Amino acid sequence: MNMPPSSETLTSSAALNDTNALNQPATDTAVSQRQEVALPTAAGLRQQLPVSASLARQIAGQREAVRKILRGEGDRTLIVMGPCSIHDEVAALEYGEKLKRLADSVSDRFLIVMRAYLEKPRTTVGWKGLLYDPERTGAGDLNEGLVRSRRLLLNLSQMGLPLATEALSPFAMDYLGDLISWSAIGARTTESQIHRELVSGLPMPVGFKNGTDGGIGVATNAMRSAAHPHHHMGVSDSGAPVMITTQGNPDTHLVMRGGRGITNYDADSIAVAVQALAGANLSTSIMVDCSHDNAQKQAERQIDIAREVMAQRAAGNDHIRGLMLESFLEPGRQDDSDDLIFGCSITDPCLGWSQTEALIRSL
Repeated sequence: MNMPPSSETLTSSAALNDTNALNQPATDTAVSQRQEVALPTAAGLRQQLPVSASLARQIAGQREAVRKILRGEGDRTLIVMGPCSIHDEVAALEYGEKLKRLADSVSDRFLIVMRAYLEKPRTTVGWKGLLYDPERTGAGDLNEGLVRSRRLLLNLSQMGLPLATEALSPFAMDYLGDLISWSAIGARTTESQIHRELVSGLPMPVGFKNGTDGGIGVATNAMRSAAHPHHHMGVSDSGAPVMITTQGNPDTHLVMRGGRGITNYDADSIAVAVQALAGANLSTSIMVDCSHDNAQKQAERQIDIAREVMAQRAAGNDHIRGLMLESFLEPGRQDDSDDLIFGCSITDPCLGWSQTEALIRSL
């Protein structure tokens, strides 16, 4: 006699049918929306382009030198400067050679760290940086971008330059972070929990920029969060999904960059920020970004801003510990084309080298 199927049989059959459905090939629509290309593991790329023991010691020393300035030890000022985003490795290396000579000549007053920004955050769409699209075709090539980005950072580090970057993709720091002495979290990502968790495990000092509205609330919250331990999802050096446990990063600080037409490099704005940081029991070290909204996207305004901020420091405001400048070989910016001016930014406008050198020496 045929017996009716039990509830257990029905449940198992339904589960099997569901599983089979999940294992069916994706529809044409799904395939067209997402494609995957394998990348090297972080460990594999670091093995391919390794950091020597002597270079690792150099970078560790540079990180400690940055920490000391941010803690108020000594009277040097930290200056993070360089291209808005690097699109040409040859031009970046030429800039690095000039910057190293300048940095050595003013090392008694300044610790100069080169901006080596390989990711470009976008409000909507656009070129996303050397890491993602090194040939700027719009097609993207992370395999080539990872290799070229790491090779460039190695070459700049071997000149003796400490390097800075913006941590945009959390995964990118697994591939490149061992070459970085200072990192920034941008205005668009300061509020992101993922980036706060990332910073809590980074081995270098990190500056959180104020929000795009010019307010510092999201940055102070970020600093508090990043100082604490976290458990979060991530990928191991070998490419496996893992739970990452971090200890918290004690070396974070505020970067003031203005926002939405508002500038915040003046003495009153800095005093308000210091008071808020002290009230939250956070580091009162301030770095002023002389570009972005503070300069209203006008590169030349960085000169006057830097001088005003350094005048505040000279007048006794020792909470001001750093400056950020956007600078390249040639002044201004240009649209990306087949006929590019060598050493001129294709993203935000920059000071040219002659302006940059004159400014640093005048400070």
